[in-house]
Amino acid sequence: MRGRALIVDDDRDMCDMLEDALGRREFATASRTRADEAFQLVESEEFDVIVTDLNLGGMNGIDLCGRIAANRPDVPVVVLTAFGSLDTAVAAMRAGAYDFITKPVEIEVLDRALERAIQHRALREEVRRLRQAVSASRQFGEFIGTSPPMTRMFEMIARASETDASVLLTGESGTGKELVARALHQRGRRAEGPFVAVNCAAMPEQLLESELFGHARGAFTDAKFARAGLFVQAGGGTLFLDEIGELPLGLQPKLLRALQERVVRAVGSDVETPLDVRLIAATNRDLETAVEERRFREDLYFRINVIPIQIPALRLRGNDVLLLAQQFLRELAAQSSKRITGFTTSAAEKLLGYAWPGNVRELRNSIERAVALTSFEQITVEDLPERVRSYHESQLVIASDDPSAMPPLKEVERRYILRVLKTTGGNKALAARILGLDRKTIYRKLETLDLAEESPASARHPTPRGPGGEHPGPWNRRPSRFRS
Repeated sequence: MRGRALIVDDDRDMCDMLEDALGRREFATASRTRADEAFQLVESEEFDVIVTDLNLGGMNGIDLCGRIAANRPDVPVVVLTAFGSLDTAVAAMRAGAYDFITKPVEIEVLDRALERAIQHRALREEVRRLRQAVSASRQFGEFIGTSPPMTRMFEMIARASETDASVLLTGESGTGKELVARALHQRGRRAEGPFVAVNCAAMPEQLLESELFGHARGAFTDAKFARAGLFVQAGGGTLFLDEIGELPLGLQPKLLRALQERVVRAVGSDVETPLDVRLIAATNRDLETAVEERRFREDLYFRINVIPIQIPALRLRGNDVLLLAQQFLRELAAQSSKRITGFTTSAAEKLLGYAWPGNVRELRNSIERAVALTSFEQITVEDLPERVRSYHESQLVIASDDPSAMPPLKEVERRYILRVLKTTGGNKALAARILGLDRKTIYRKLETLDLAEESPASARHPTPRGPGGEHPGPWNRRPSRFRS
């Protein structure tokens, strides 16, 4: 069914003719010969569009348009009349009519008008829904989303905000981990205190130690003055340690002691300062694997991972892509002083179909590019980056009815695991969750399907080998997770 139409005409034969013609074009229809009866039906039942004659007994078509526009503005009205003057057309439009068609009615013309009217109604309803969703999600800071993964994350933020327990945020790069940290801070009892953020991967170990814990005067060259570290500066508030998976091993015991004892000692000082700070850490690494490989302390991992919150990748958030795109479009168009109202249907389909490996950060950059380059009031496919325009998902099996061309199940499994690994940027823990496997199983499959050398992570971080292909030194000791 393409939609439900109400036909209003004082000529019963005209009503029957239009009902029959539209019924054959897959419209569900009802009809009335009086405007007051039609209005009562509109108030009690749902219609996608109303088709009314302009000249009716009692209340005329223009009056009916006005009453419907006042009481059911979501239902478009298409007016029919044998008097196709400009004045009557203007009067009908002013009364709230969506379109105006003269008699004798051509069914093709009416069909197109009804299709446009129903699409217009659907678009208005979607805009209303998006506005409600944006308004509702404002309670979580700058986050926007109505998808099930985001709803679950909002619930975790609300619950975690009520405590001072340490939180570990995990998710791919570009998903908005700092925004989650700020939402936790702003909703908690420490909202009036400072929010202090530091990227653990952005500075060398010695500088990071001084930055976190402070230093005494003369503690090292150029330390001409004592300086309080970020732990102290964040007193009464929240300290956000981004990319904590990159924290040097040498600093991990000192961080652990600070969290356990709730005191901090500056570099070069014997004085311990009490701490009153909530810790939120974030990483795009698999810390459990880092613990197994002794690149991250297990005791520190459990200390920071009291409340884990997983931030979903953009490709898992469905129509949230369009919510975010519309929000970015409004912000960026206003900054550029451009009148851009939205996206064409084909552009929206491209946005929904793309995998977004760079997540929300990549989406914002793509919309910023489109706003800068477009010459129209809507973003078109041509305004989007080439990688978005040309993206298409690779086939997992060969599209053929020839049995000889069909790959074996093992090859299909191999291709699918490779595709998931590529999509997750080599993050094996995330790939395991998507595949419904535990981490040990995915590592075992990587070996049995000869995928270890093909995965994105292996390409970025090749394992050093000896001249004969063996693993030299400690690399030759296989971690326990690879054993059957």
